[in-house]
Amino acid sequence: MFQDITIEELLEKQRKGELTVVDVRSPSEYEEGTIPGSLNRPLFDDEERREIGTLYKQVSVDAAKERGLEIVARKLPEFVKELDAMDNRKAVFCWRGGMRSRTAATLLSLYGARVYRLQGGIRAYRQWVVKTLEEFKLDQTCIVLNGHTGTGKTVILSKLAEQGYPVLDLEELAGHRGSIFGQIGRKPSNQKSFEAKLVHELLKLQGSSFVLMEAESRRVGKVTLPDFLMEAKENGKQLLIELPVEERIRHILEDYRPEEHKQECLAAFRLIEKRIHTPIAKVIEQHLQESRFAEAVQLLLVHYYDPRYEHAIHRYNAETETVQADTIEEAVEAVRKALPRWV
Repeated sequence: MFQDITIEELLEKQRKGELTVVDVRSPSEYEEGTIPGSLNRPLFDDEERREIGTLYKQVSVDAAKERGLEIVARKLPEFVKELDAMDNRKAVFCWRGGMRSRTAATLLSLYGARVYRLQGGIRAYRQWVVKTLEEFKLDQTCIVLNGHTGTGKTVILSKLAEQGYPVLDLEELAGHRGSIFGQIGRKPSNQKSFEAKLVHELLKLQGSSFVLMEAESRRVGKVTLPDFLMEAKENGKQLLIELPVEERIRHILEDYRPEEHKQECLAAFRLIEKRIHTPIAKVIEQHLQESRFAEAVQLLLVHYYDPRYEHAIHRYNAETETVQADTIEEAVEAVRKALPRWV
């Protein structure tokens, strides 16, 4: 028989690599938000879930159960075979630890698999995430990378993370670069998914003496940062990255790949064009239309992003140091060498 498991027990076993966590909800439910690292192996697809829900509401509970059993019976051999092939012991969950996860756990255990079922399902997990964030204390020294658009702050963080430095990459968690063009080529996270991934990253960083992060506004794409992160950013030690404008343009073109996303770039630009002096805005749009992306980026930096940055940077009262470099690669090394003076 399967064994029930708490959220804390599941996460500890998952961290140690002792569990394969399986979300048996429908694909759309999984897409809306799940436990990071879990696999989606649905008992019902979205259409089947809607059908069973309609029977439950309009006919009877028994009719819904009967139809559910018919669907599961048809899928059972492949479902069990697929999960049985996974390494480690399995932990399954559904919305609130009910019918779907109980059915999956029971069937797998009957076939000899060692199975856990998450108590309370994703509903209980979501409550745990919210409570953890509400009570979280970021006690480490926060070193905040700041700088004009295109200075490669996210790349610098990624390179430092590869070298083992404690990094909280908020843009990666949000699936968004934080600007009006930030969703291009990305898959933005919703608030639930972001907060779930954020909690796990914060817990990983608890043993570090400092945390590297990027200066972000309260909203990053579709998500809103919690108050304690905003306070950490505003009170953290600021490392200002300065790169030549040519290097910034090169990095932006490499990152955004506008030749592949031309229409998305145009659509994003139209959201801000009224904030730019009209003659300049017309030239920028013409450059985008003609695929002259470097010229368009340069004008956007000079007439939109750089003035906004200069205004925003004056809000910070924290200790500040400037890191000057000719390339992003040099900036990574300069930041790395500056860190011992700050922690």
